[in-house]
Amino acid sequence: MAPIPHRNLTKSNAQFQKAVKRMPLGVSSTFRYWGDERTIYVHHGKGGRTWDIDGNCYVDYRLGYGPAILGYADDRVDEAARRGMEVGGVFALSTERELMVADRIAKMVEGVDLVRFSNSGTEAVMAALRVARAFTGKDSYILIEGSYHGLFDAAMWMSNVADWDPASGTDPATVPYSMGIPKTLKELVYLTPMNDLNRLEDIFKKHADKIGAMLLEPMMGNCCAISATTEFVRAARALCDKYGVLLIIDEVKTGFRVAKGGVQSLHGVRPDLCTFAKAMANGYPIAALGGREDVMRTFRYGGAAHGGTYTAHGVSIAAAEKCLEILDETPALATLAAYGEKLKAGLKDILDRRGIVHSFSGHSSMFGLFFAPKPPSDYRAWKRSDYTFYDKMAYHLHDLGIICEPDSREPWFMCEAHDQSCLEDTLRAVEAAVDLTLEQVKGEASA
Repeated sequence: MAPIPHRNLTKSNAQFQKAVKRMPLGVSSTFRYWGDERTIYVHHGKGGRTWDIDGNCYVDYRLGYGPAILGYADDRVDEAARRGMEVGGVFALSTERELMVADRIAKMVEGVDLVRFSNSGTEAVMAALRVARAFTGKDSYILIEGSYHGLFDAAMWMSNVADWDPASGTDPATVPYSMGIPKTLKELVYLTPMNDLNRLEDIFKKHADKIGAMLLEPMMGNCCAISATTEFVRAARALCDKYGVLLIIDEVKTGFRVAKGGVQSLHGVRPDLCTFAKAMANGYPIAALGGREDVMRTFRYGGAAHGGTYTAHGVSIAAAEKCLEILDETPALATLAAYGEKLKAGLKDILDRRGIVHSFSGHSSMFGLFFAPKPPSDYRAWKRSDYTFYDKMAYHLHDLGIICEPDSREPWFMCEAHDQSCLEDTLRAVEAAVDLTLEQVKGEASA
């Protein structure tokens, strides 16, 4: 049996023991907690790699859930951010640079007439839902099962597939995926599976008089990059038009990553509203909401409220200006997608040589890996699939110097700075991790 890899996490574990006394789970976001003895604390990142406080170096495919699209500490973006510091911080007033970035977004994304900025993807989606309700006068909305639209009450609903019997002839129960969500909000939510045209049309026929918006994440950034078909996206657009519902395409993870014009451009569909965040500024906190002029003009005194003290902060807006310029005017997106293709080819070779059935979903710049002949087409199929091999492999990959999300729902993200050395280190680690996982599975089966 191959030796089990081991990292020295002495300093990270000591930091955890101190931090947990002052911070719940020792972290500032629950998703950063990977266990009492496996939660890492970052020292720094550069390019496609991250170093923890113990000095362990990792090739990083998490990239902060996608923001570091050019790589950590990109010199071009950081220099722009430093110039942004010279503006003076927060004024709760506007600067000229906001319009420059809004113009760039409108240039890159066909159909975006007007833009408003926010600080996070969650805030941008909250604003999109609010203005959609204000414009239509209807409070209910449609969510796709498995989609993630941020940590706010209206979006935190899921189908309880774990306790569902597909043979029952009924849909899984709609439940909140957090404590503290008011139960009364459930009355406003209509959940439907991805790529189920009949079910989607049925919801519109029965409830369109109450529905103001449909939130659609055509490539689910928190569910393995499971993707909508173009047929489904275009049908959603047509149904929204027919029934007077606004289509909101959530591009918080896909925007400016899978294409200059976002995932919507790959399907040839113009939403009424769309949201962006992760890849806008290479890790600096900023988000945007864009859309049709008549809808966006609802943001006004006496209309839909929108604001925020730190919105379009001088540092973040300057970083966004430079990052979007690079993504728009250089081959950066082609470079990182080409790396993703090489990585998938290398993974395929390793798995094929061992006779392990697998498939990929999503886009070359952010993809999911499944140990099945084809990827699931919706959340229900994923939830009923066996993803234990992936979870075990991810555990070993961390010890071998590769950061991927330990939860198999999160895609692998590429950045422009991932290079040949990253690729070689990754494939070497994956080969070892796969073999360790095979041994582990065999041992568990014979136990």
